[in-house]
Amino acid sequence: MKIVFTAKPAAKADAFVVAAFDGRSLSPGARALDRAMDGALARAVAAGRFTGARNQVLDLPAPAGLDVERVIVLGLGDRARLDALAIEKAGGALAAHLDRVGAREAAIDIGALGAGRKLSAADQAAHFAHGARLRSYRFDKYRTRMKDDEKPTLAGLTVTVPETRAAQAAFSRLDRVADGVFLTRDLVSEPANVIYPETLAARAKELSALGVDVEVMGEARLRKLGMGALLAVGQGSSRESHLVVMRWNGAPKGSKAAPVAFVGKGVTFDTGGISIKPAGGMEDMKWDMGGAGVVIGLMKALAGRNAKIDAVGVIGLVENMPSSTAQRPGDVVTSMSGQTIEVINTDAEGRLVLADALWYCQTTFKPRAMVDLATLTGAIIISLGSYQAGLFSNDERLARQLKAAGEAVGEAVWPLPLGERYDKDINSDIADMKNVGKNREAGSITAAQFLKRFVGDTPWAHLDIAGVTWSKAATATVPKGGTGFGVRLLDRFVADVYEKRASGKKPGGK
Repeated sequence: MKIVFTAKPAAKADAFVVAAFDGRSLSPGARALDRAMDGALARAVAAGRFTGARNQVLDLPAPAGLDVERVIVLGLGDRARLDALAIEKAGGALAAHLDRVGAREAAIDIGALGAGRKLSAADQAAHFAHGARLRSYRFDKYRTRMKDDEKPTLAGLTVTVPETRAAQAAFSRLDRVADGVFLTRDLVSEPANVIYPETLAARAKELSALGVDVEVMGEARLRKLGMGALLAVGQGSSRESHLVVMRWNGAPKGSKAAPVAFVGKGVTFDTGGISIKPAGGMEDMKWDMGGAGVVIGLMKALAGRNAKIDAVGVIGLVENMPSSTAQRPGDVVTSMSGQTIEVINTDAEGRLVLADALWYCQTTFKPRAMVDLATLTGAIIISLGSYQAGLFSNDERLARQLKAAGEAVGEAVWPLPLGERYDKDINSDIADMKNVGKNREAGSITAAQFLKRFVGDTPWAHLDIAGVTWSKAATATVPKGGTGFGVRLLDRFVADVYEKRASGKKPGGK
């Protein structure tokens, strides 16, 4: 979809969009259009159930004399609560509607919204367009027999705004973030016969074109490093396991600050291994590499918008398959840290991958903060459903920063506890630890407690994204399927906490 910002109203479009607020209150632009329509717009609003509530859409045939096919009234809800996130959702709701009705070109006058004082017209325009683009994502790569009414139609959105240059500049940054989100959605949507450790490493390698330094390590190197936990997970597969390190060096010259690090679980397909999963729904395990996908997408976003920070992304890539060479329940493996792990359940494999990836990251790069992401436990879905990710941390300040960043972009996280009692649950009788806790109790917490043993004194947070990586139903800015959850959250975290701190600005702005 092509998005254009212009100071003059669009000369021609399939649809012209105006806005209304709660209580059927028309925006200045809508009132002007109503006068041009001899009051027909106000009568249509009053005649039906449209109230101006957030993301409601009223679609009307355009009267004679208007050079458009349809007039759309977009509900923006409570004027006083219209912030950047609400405007993005409005843009997404509009894009979804335009595709449903088959429109190809649409125009909206942001300057005529009268949307309040929280954002400038330029920022409103940028966030509206960002929401529309996020919602426009499709993964139709393998669909060869789509009906015409199933195909996307929206090709262009023209946004009229007086501050055209400012709007374009603000959108450009957001658009690079959307590029990262789309890459993550692509990666988690691909089937496992297309994305496996070698090919996922190759996709990460493509970031070199943006200036990201990418190193791909194969099994020989991982053995020398002593990554016995990660290698054990992949030993049942014919696919070679890999560790990929991505480095973006964007900090100003002379900066002595340590990098911020992001670590992702990349199990490109998870059968459960010898502790095999039930057949029903196993096809979803193609996106068990969701954490790695987020890290790759985040690194693309940071590089694309030239983030003023040094960042490291580390992803462990394996395929967990049952075979004569697969690890068995009861095996004891030695991690890179030297700590030994009794493998009780081979389907609790992601934490073994992360154990070595986290240890490598914190000992090699000495980051000032380290965040890992993983589709780690089904237990987090039981706890939080598909609405937010689980957050675990050894640093309260870091946890607060991540929670605030998530709230700002609509990717919510919920803090959950760690503690000595949970830690005791993963003690083993024959090794330093076991890879699951007792019974099925507190499964997400004991998994996070396991990871905590490999982070040292580094400020660290773990995001369990098992419930939010894939969506079974579309929302305003997220189509059904791969969500890309985490890219926007972590980009905002970097911008608010580290880039604004470096520039002397207080965190928490737009």
